[in-house]
Amino acid sequence: MAFNHLPAAMHDALGPLSATPVTHSVPMATNHGPGRPPESGDSRPSPGTVLDRLTAGAGRAARITHMEHLPPRAGRHAVWPDRIRPEVINAIQLAGVDHPWAHQAAAAEHALDGESVVIATGTASGKSLAYLAPVLTTLLDGSEAPNGRGATALYLSPTKALAADQRRAVKALAAPLGNSVRPAVYDGDTPVEEREWVRQYANYVLTNPDMLHRGILPAHPRWSSFLRSLRYVVIDECHTYRGVFGSHVAQVLRRLRRVCARYGSEPVFLLASATAAEPAQAAGRLTGLPVHEVADDASPRGEVVFALWEPPLTELHGEKGAPVRRTATAETADILTDLTVQGVRSVAFVRSRRGAELVSVIAQERLAEVDRSLARRVAAYRGGYLPEERRALERALHSGELLGLAATTALELGIDVSGLDAVVIAGYPGTRASLWQQAGRAGRAGQGALAILVARDDPLDTFLVHHPEALFQQPVESTVLDPDNPYVLAPHLCAAAAELPLTEADLELFGPAVPALLPQLVEAGLLRRRTTGWYWTRRERAADLADIRGEGGRPVQIVEEGTGRLLGTVDEAASHTAVHDGAVHLHQGRSYLVRRLDLEDSVALVEEASPPYSTTARDTTAISVLETDTEIPWGGGRLCYGSVEVTNQVVSFLRRRLMTGEVLGETKLDLPPRTLRTRAVWWTVTEDQLDAARVNPEQLGGALHAAEHASIGMLPLFATCDRRDIGGVSVPLHPDTLLPTVFVYDGHPGGAGFAERAFHTAREWLTATREAIASCECEAGCPSCVQSPKCGNGNEPLHKRAAVRLLGELLKSAPPGPANPADPTDLPGPRAAETGAEITGQAMSDT
Repeated sequence: MAFNHLPAAMHDALGPLSATPVTHSVPMATNHGPGRPPESGDSRPSPGTVLDRLTAGAGRAARITHMEHLPPRAGRHAVWPDRIRPEVINAIQLAGVDHPWAHQAAAAEHALDGESVVIATGTASGKSLAYLAPVLTTLLDGSEAPNGRGATALYLSPTKALAADQRRAVKALAAPLGNSVRPAVYDGDTPVEEREWVRQYANYVLTNPDMLHRGILPAHPRWSSFLRSLRYVVIDECHTYRGVFGSHVAQVLRRLRRVCARYGSEPVFLLASATAAEPAQAAGRLTGLPVHEVADDASPRGEVVFALWEPPLTELHGEKGAPVRRTATAETADILTDLTVQGVRSVAFVRSRRGAELVSVIAQERLAEVDRSLARRVAAYRGGYLPEERRALERALHSGELLGLAATTALELGIDVSGLDAVVIAGYPGTRASLWQQAGRAGRAGQGALAILVARDDPLDTFLVHHPEALFQQPVESTVLDPDNPYVLAPHLCAAAAELPLTEADLELFGPAVPALLPQLVEAGLLRRRTTGWYWTRRERAADLADIRGEGGRPVQIVEEGTGRLLGTVDEAASHTAVHDGAVHLHQGRSYLVRRLDLEDSVALVEEASPPYSTTARDTTAISVLETDTEIPWGGGRLCYGSVEVTNQVVSFLRRRLMTGEVLGETKLDLPPRTLRTRAVWWTVTEDQLDAARVNPEQLGGALHAAEHASIGMLPLFATCDRRDIGGVSVPLHPDTLLPTVFVYDGHPGGAGFAERAFHTAREWLTATREAIASCECEAGCPSCVQSPKCGNGNEPLHKRAAVRLLGELLKSAPPGPANPADPTDLPGPRAAETGAEITGQAMSDT
């Protein structure tokens, strides 16, 4: 197996749908109850009334392709286990909770019995209280111990914002308990002078996997008193730990368990998750322990109105004369503006940082035309802000000072934003689990909620808004991760050996792939084998080998050229596409032009400007097959899965008009190439199949390219992924297969499970791809079926009808059922890469 995207020493060690015209009114479907839901009893307008006001304008009603009505649900109470301390129950009652919901009591019972448990219930169902009741009881018991520090607990969240929010909640809940509960946040924003106090005196430490990996475990002797007394580890929003990131976190947790055992503790793991399929199985893979499941949500819920919204076609025409649909960004900004004018507290979830800024800017400008004071009540919230900026926005949101927020998924994860009335989701977020998690941000105080999914102009979003059953009649996905991925495991073995020498007894803890990896690490000089075990041999920090979020390299600082002011940061891996020379960068509602990206010093110099366009990077990609793990015949062609090497280079960027996405021009760039060794699924076709599909040589490149674009767009419906984590390449004659070939690959070193999921569901995946292309009403292909907005080759060539015929012929030969019936139907699948294409030789590539 070959490895890449690791430090040099480590690398050496491991070896070489259909678009509806705006004039066509789609009948509004209503489920779970006839007609529009009734007005709610409180002073706020019902979700249905808010939606009626939004659709009152000319042509607005026709944009709703479907409306789902979820009726209110009554709650089921229980009693707390008798082992919960009376003082804790009293504190909970003072917070306004007289009796727990049945799932809260059940989870607390497991925790008190010393059994790890995952609570997988809906948003705002009281998961925090379910784990806090036993945790506070144990901390209170420990505070009465005659000697020592007393019991401790560790809380892990995927974001700093959520940890800060939870600290506020714990501090308020535990106030009646006096000094017995001492919560403290320990993360990258914690001042140095506070860190020693946290280590010595805090008994409820809130942090994130990054700080546990880089800060706490490597310094475990300084944390010995805390770890020796550790009774509970709370893992919040555990469904976010999936794919490569989740696999890294799984190994960090195994390292934590190992260090705790060194100090004589064996903590119980309490996990909280949004509703997910097989939560106990996913939690077990994450922790390496047997985990009990509590998934019967007994909390009440207000009514939910969920609308699917398709932006209208404009009078403009894009590439190849295809009709241009209004962008989801512009449509979302309009909806957020209208909701703010109505006084409806709302969050708009936008997939990218730039998109969140853009929605905020457009909404502010339009609100200023109505009332200047309203413009100040809308803001953007995203990663990359400085800590003080994030805290200020969180306070404004809590206080109600902000009415509207355009946010990335940084706000999806559990921050208490009770009182929200509406959520607008700009583009399908990649999984049904994320969709419901984002929609659940509204209605958290039990009132009714409005959720709107605004479709982007791409195959998957177009398919979903016209096939609502794929959203509302399907279960949420399983959380998928692979701790045995050697790209993940190898650096964590080094980190573990640096913390405590590895012994034979440790091998089972880290999984079955360990025996094969250890000799490679020894041969590379990273570990040394002695009679007592394996030892770390280097002076540098072993923890630095594992980049657990896959960001790669140090962050690039975004600096204002004239003043030297630090505006924020961007991951090094994203810098080529986000802050290249000439890129438009948005920050806090202001736009900046990147004057120079200095990769050597990791700095992007910017100056404030107001260009009437956004920028989109384009790249070229070449792919080679390293190893074919498995293949099956599809007629004369083959469906394959294995290892590939992808070489990618950003070569230019487009300038697009803000409101319409119209291309204004292209500028070349000179940036170094990147290589990625990963996993891919690919299929080949023969000359006989091409003849049967009536695809001649002039049509072949366009047919393959169109099928590739559409298949990338549809894969998130079958794998737990997002388009940002997958890429694709189509080649009329690939040198390794010697046949016309389409590749779809994972955008992570070593793979993330998406391509494997695609292989095992290939017949269903490619059938849906063909249907999405064939059902589109356009003539020659458009963004709703086969065009990609980031196609580096300008969406040339594309042949829509030939793609339909080619996929049809391929599917005639597809074996029935899963590609490998021996495999389970719910297989790994992580997150995916925005499509973009370019010709490399004769290859069409999308990354």
